[in-house]
Amino acid sequence: MIPFANTWPYDKQMGDIYVHECPFCGAGNVRLNLKPSELKSINEGRKKLVVFPCCSSRLNVLETDHDYLRFDKPVR
Repeated sequence: MIPFANTWPYDKQMGDIYVHECPFCGAGNVRLNLKPSELKSINEGRKKLVVFPCCSSRLNVLETDHDYLRFDKPVR
């Protein structure tokens, strides 16, 4: 079972991936260094390092669905 603590919601807007709030510093509407075209390769088993530009925190994305990113560490 996938731990809910390792997931964080995201949105796609105009070709970019955003999170409503940074899980580390609380900044709003943070654009991630992740493109919608990379989501397929992540689901095929490739990890992607995501850097939150607001506070320079780093996490690896292990899996995605239409609403959530699953990271290698808890974010909740």
